Amino acid sequence: MKAGRTLACVVLLIVVGASLAAGWLAPAGYAKQYREAADAPPSAQHWLGTDEIGRDRFARVLYGTRISLLLAPAAALLSTFLAVLVGGLAGYLGGVWARVAMAVTDLFLSLPWLFLLITVRALMPLNVSPLVSVLVTFLILGALGWTSAARVLCATAATLRSSDFVCQARASGIRGGRLFWIHVLPNLKPVLYAQFWISIPVFILSEANLGILGLGVAEPLPSWGSLLRELEGLVSVGEEPWKFVPLILLVVVVTSFQFLLSKQEEVAA
Repeated sequence: MKAGRTLACVVLLIVVGASLAAGWLAPAGYAKQYREAADAPPSAQHWLGTDEIGRDRFARVLYGTRISLLLAPAAALLSTFLAVLVGGLAGYLGGVWARVAMAVTDLFLSLPWLFLLITVRALMPLNVSPLVSVLVTFLILGALGWTSAARVLCATAATLRSSDFVCQARASGIRGGRLFWIHVLPNLKPVLYAQFWISIPVFILSEANLGILGLGVAEPLPSWGSLLRELEGLVSVGEEPWKFVPLILLVVVVTSFQFLLSKQEEVAA
């Protein structure tokens, strides 16, 4: 298992490093069109060929990977922060606060999460700029993805609220926010780390689903979701196998995160 985690770390470092070096590996950029070589197969100039309007597919894979691997953790950070505010504080305060917070959380959990995400994104204008679409997509992911983590944090904070060291701190005169930030929150860190890492592959897959439906990152910016849309018209795997590179990369990255998550779950336990 340790060898698997090491391999997962190496794979993620290579993928992240390649995406960050996209400007050097693909200096022409993701939007330049080679109209004379539209929908061309792989060649020495275009390692993964070009798309239907002549853009270099290798460059688009690199830049799309960068968007997913940089902004998915940002969305995970936002969702974890919201989970602390809702679930952590509710578990610490207890009583009516916990009941209200968990009722809201249960309401969110009872809704089809992906359909809710699609509905909210579909209500946004489709003609937004690419940069705004990136920010909106991952802000929505972070704002709607806190519910599961909130329940876990609420249960953990409720357990800590009645623990011996918190009772001793309360008996020493420590009250309110100071008690939460100094004594409860530091002991929530292992759970926070686990929930943060769990959220990253979830948000990567969610963005891919939105991109396939045309509700993710707007053109001309690439993302794994928009790149996967090219697979819709394929009849067989052997027809144009180079188009499967984004899918293979997505599976490899998510699998690598799963190996790392097993370590985070051990720490949280």
